[in-house]
Amino acid sequence: MAETYKQSFRQDYTDNVELSIFNCGLQSCEPGHFWGPGVRDHYLIHLVISGKGSFTVGQTRYELSAGDLFLVKPNQLISYCADQEHPWEYGWVGFNGAFANKLIKQTPFSEHSPVFHSPNPKLLQQSMRAIFEARGPQPQHEAAMVGHLYLFLSQLMEQTVKEDARAANTSSQYVHGAIKYIQFNYSHNISIDDIAQAVGVSRSHLYRVFISNVGQSPIEYLTHYRIEEACCLLRQSQLSIAEIAVSVGFFDQFYFSRVFKKAKGVPPSRYLGHHIHNP
Repeated sequence: MAETYKQSFRQDYTDNVELSIFNCGLQSCEPGHFWGPGVRDHYLIHLVISGKGSFTVGQTRYELSAGDLFLVKPNQLISYCADQEHPWEYGWVGFNGAFANKLIKQTPFSEHSPVFHSPNPKLLQQSMRAIFEARGPQPQHEAAMVGHLYLFLSQLMEQTVKEDARAANTSSQYVHGAIKYIQFNYSHNISIDDIAQAVGVSRSHLYRVFISNVGQSPIEYLTHYRIEEACCLLRQSQLSIAEIAVSVGFFDQFYFSRVFKKAKGVPPSRYLGHHIHNP
């Protein structure tokens, strides 16, 4: 059994609201070493370097070994435990911020699969170690750590793309890719041609697979998604109608109001009152 050790760093304070590192480290665990059940208030990614262990989310347990990664989301009930005979060694990085959720959505992790086996774990291990080695209390240390975190996440994203490229391109995968593109870019002035190009199909083929799998055309889905996001902003923010329109990808306030009324039956200016009486 490898000698046990723990090297960790915790960030006590940060001014970076976009993406900030809470903690990071490297650890070779004792047999049966565990954490939980409990919740974290930030995102946390572990990379198994060697050995074995288990990760439990809710009622689902995953058996992991070298090359596997697992993701913990904020306020998610989890636990993890080192194997009794071959306890794991792992690295980890915990982070949060306004950009964190959108970045995580581009990685291999999903709602149904919080684990991922990397085809190139050595590269990810080097990037995770670079985060730890850049640690320190000064702003320049935080900038370096966040920079290495972006590189680590970009490598995960790249491995996601490569894994997807190896898989057979089914219609449902095209739809899944298009929906992820819409969710990440709906606030911009995107077109159906942009979405089709992003997933590598023609506009006409994208239309067919959307109708088949979703029951809506791509433009109908995009419009619906934007209107639902607008409803959230109307309920939860103090933004003006014009500001909300731009925030969800409509750059003409009057056109936004017409589309909104068609979808919800009332103009955005009357939505809150209508929503309170008709939840």
